[in-house]
Amino acid sequence: MPTFGTKRIAVMTSGGDAPGMNAAVRAVVRTALDQSADVYAIYEGYQGMVDGGNRIRKMSWESVGGILHQGGTEIGSARCAEFRTREGRIKAARHLVNHGIDRLVVIGGDGSLTGANIFRKEWPALLQELVEKDWIGQETAGRHPALSIVGLVGSIDNDMYGTDMTIGADTALHRIVEAIDALGSTAASHQRTFVVEVMGRRCGYLALMSALATGAGWVLIPENPPATDDWEERMCEVLQAGRETGRRHSIVVVAEGAQDKNGNPISSADVKQVLEERMGAETRVTVLGHVQRGGSPSAFDRNLGTLLGHAAADEILSADVGDKPLLIGMRGNRITRTPLMQCVEQTHSVAGAIGNQNYDRAMELRGGSFKEAYRTLRTLVRVMPHPPEPGAKRLRLAVMNAGGLAPGMNTAVRAAVRLGLDKGHAVLGVQNGFKGLIAGDIRELGWMDVTGWASMGGAELGTNRKKPSGSDFYAVARNLEEYEVDGLLMIGGWDGYQGAHRLFDQRDNFPAFNIPIICLPATIDNDAPGSELSIGADTALNSIVEAVDKIKQSAVASRRCFVVEVMGRYCGYLALMSGLATGAERVYLHEEGVTLSDLEADLSHLVTGFKKGKRLGLMIRNEAANPVYTTDFTCRLFEEEGGGLFDVRQAILGHLQQGGNPTPFDRIQATRLATRCIEFLVEEAEKTSPRGAFIGFQAGQVQFTGLEDLPRMIEKDYGRPKEQWWMDLRPIAKVLAQPGPNSE
Repeated sequence: MPTFGTKRIAVMTSGGDAPGMNAAVRAVVRTALDQSADVYAIYEGYQGMVDGGNRIRKMSWESVGGILHQGGTEIGSARCAEFRTREGRIKAARHLVNHGIDRLVVIGGDGSLTGANIFRKEWPALLQELVEKDWIGQETAGRHPALSIVGLVGSIDNDMYGTDMTIGADTALHRIVEAIDALGSTAASHQRTFVVEVMGRRCGYLALMSALATGAGWVLIPENPPATDDWEERMCEVLQAGRETGRRHSIVVVAEGAQDKNGNPISSADVKQVLEERMGAETRVTVLGHVQRGGSPSAFDRNLGTLLGHAAADEILSADVGDKPLLIGMRGNRITRTPLMQCVEQTHSVAGAIGNQNYDRAMELRGGSFKEAYRTLRTLVRVMPHPPEPGAKRLRLAVMNAGGLAPGMNTAVRAAVRLGLDKGHAVLGVQNGFKGLIAGDIRELGWMDVTGWASMGGAELGTNRKKPSGSDFYAVARNLEEYEVDGLLMIGGWDGYQGAHRLFDQRDNFPAFNIPIICLPATIDNDAPGSELSIGADTALNSIVEAVDKIKQSAVASRRCFVVEVMGRYCGYLALMSGLATGAERVYLHEEGVTLSDLEADLSHLVTGFKKGKRLGLMIRNEAANPVYTTDFTCRLFEEEGGGLFDVRQAILGHLQQGGNPTPFDRIQATRLATRCIEFLVEEAEKTSPRGAFIGFQAGQVQFTGLEDLPRMIEKDYGRPKEQWWMDLRPIAKVLAQPGPNSE
């Protein structure tokens, strides 16, 4: 029997596996150990709880080493019919009590969390029955009067109320988008149509967002079935018209729970048959299946699992007897705590609304961003824009990139062009940033000019770090007048913001600048003010994580320490978040500074660890962390003073971080922000004194901030925001990265 006094918690994964579950388990275990609690893992979900024995194992710091990058769940998951019976739950209660466990973190879907709540409610009665059967003593039962529950949602479907994203959904979206991107090239080669069926049960999130991210031609989701009985005809008309305008392929995305307005299922096979019979199209079906669950988790899911797991351990250890169970979620980059059963009930309400064919209610329950994405997609899949309304004013809106390259710039331009055209306005593309605006390198863009840009990395309009000054203002004003520009959208980072602010600041001298100006944050450094996330940062972060995963594999084989240098200029976002996602034991940031004593302490930890059998050391360094203690200096110091215990190598990732196609997250957010930017320009163009502003995500909401506020929000010497929300995560990274003898 366990010693009375020490808090004991257990963590389990249940239901379908989801990438990122391991990150959550790791965070729960290490956070609890850091708080001197005993931690157990229940292997094989509820089945392990019912079976007991070796399936309930005490965990050490090293028990969760090396699992952060693994897909699936290392502690297993299994369906358990026996737990659904009272007899099964009596066995489970007995096994937990015998280990002194009365605090439980459950990582799973709504079914798993509902089962946990039933177990919690029955707990006192179950223990009393165990006493009556003489399986435990009254004193033991008295020490565990209640079972405390904290839930985390591990589900690729993203179908749970109480969190913006569920653990695993982002990775599943990566798999789907990668597959559709790949299918697009082979489909175009043969002028074929592909029907892609994706998972999601009764939730259309994966289907909707993958269609938005890939530029698919049609999507079918359960929350909003086709409004008419002749939907097949409408779908074929749109796809056929697309072929006639020059598209070489068509992609139709079908959610596995898709249905028509009468509740009849629509399968991928049904769609294939319709397309072949009515269009004569050579059609192929791809059912992605469980590939969507598999593979290494994305950077987002690693960090989401880590942060939620850390919060869950804190919550379960501080819970008092009788506390209601909570679901730990994430809304707007902030941890939230919501009553568990409220979340489950709201989730079931969506399914109920779909089952009752109340689709307006289902869309309402999915939330504003879901509805907004669906409306935007309906515009983007059009073959051609709506014709302008008779008598309506036709604005001329210019779009440009400025600053360093960021994946997702093309996605934002595509959305801006098509949404602007659909509103009846002309959209002008400015080539090569402010240099093009100064030189008059401007051309009108058509609907088909941006075909295929949704998934493209790079910047088809070009970009550079030039900022207008002196005589440049006259040239810009002249070109704005010549091209009759009524509004300007700048997509870029710090240099672009400075350039836009300079135009805004010169309004009194140049009347041509008295137009609405809006800045959309696109920079891998994530240093744009007024937005917690910038377009391109997620792609860069995933590029870093993929590279570091490979580096770690090579390092383990040779007993090495790697010092990895990442971009970010003076902003530590990429360094900190990649350190969190890869399990780096040290992250060097300019915001904190680096001293020689810091390096000496890190060296001491490395030497101690390698002497005890450690095989890998991983340090991540922001490129501007310190001008003296450079990456090369750090490597030389560790190599020289390491005493031959380990080799040291450096890896400067460089422009690898700016390359590649944008991630689904960056594509979706670029589209979302571009939509709001066009709306802003159209609305402000009607005003006598239109605003200049920058858009961004703040606490999960899209917000606008006046350009006049730019100077007060920036640390001018370092070109980074004064408020950096991610620095609040620094203590979590330090706790989880404490070196153990055989740590990652």
